[in-house]
Amino acid sequence: MRRFFIFGLGYTAARLAAVLETQGWEVVSTGRSGTLSFDDEGAVRLALADADQVLSSVPPGGEGTDPVLERYGAALAGKPLTYLSSTGVYGDTQGAWVDETAPTGTGRRTARADADAQWLALGARVLRLPGIYGPGRSALDRVREGRAHRVDLPDQVFSRVHVDDIVSGAVLALDGPAGAYNLADDEPCSQNAVIEHACRLLGLPLPPLQSMDEAGLSPMARAFYAENRRVANRKARRVLGWKPRYPTYREGLAALLAAG
Repeated sequence: MRRFFIFGLGYTAARLAAVLETQGWEVVSTGRSGTLSFDDEGAVRLALADADQVLSSVPPGGEGTDPVLERYGAALAGKPLTYLSSTGVYGDTQGAWVDETAPTGTGRRTARADADAQWLALGARVLRLPGIYGPGRSALDRVREGRAHRVDLPDQVFSRVHVDDIVSGAVLALDGPAGAYNLADDEPCSQNAVIEHACRLLGLPLPPLQSMDEAGLSPMARAFYAENRRVANRKARRVLGWKPRYPTYREGLAALLAAG
């Protein structure tokens, strides 16, 4: 049986693991819901030695270093690698389109950009992800729970991707060449547009249009709104044959609503 090792069995990686298991993979993982403790070096190194593929979804640590590479980097030599990175590595482009040739490391996520570059240097397939939504984690949930905001930033644009489209891209990347790939849907737009569509689907009133101060956003949310970019996905389509099942937030939210 083919063995797949995952560092960090979080929201996205757990959905990937479920799909891999249906395809006949034996999945071993670290993380809160994983099968191994990240700190159990003996067990982790033994599992890595037997792994046919390795994926990390672990972000850089507080010191700005990649904990997986710092602790287990030597054990990854010669393994097919995949790393879940972030389109935050591109920084703020004032709404301009970015593809994988754009410079990285100019934004607030310098530690992520450094980790991204390290995994690329190891020959990994680096999947750069924008805002992730899916079951239990979407605009529908925020509207239902009264947590949705509309922020008065008229020119602000984000990219996003449904978690299941990340999974399909990651599966295709296993047979793809090393390099960076943006997995974003086809229609970057404002967060307000997504919230407004979710309200229409649910038949609920729109939240008020507020400034960032009025909305009481957390520092993390404020930092999110401080960057503005459109992420192109042409390389993933061309090289991996990736085609998002949910090309825009409209299809994604409709499917989530239908699934309950």
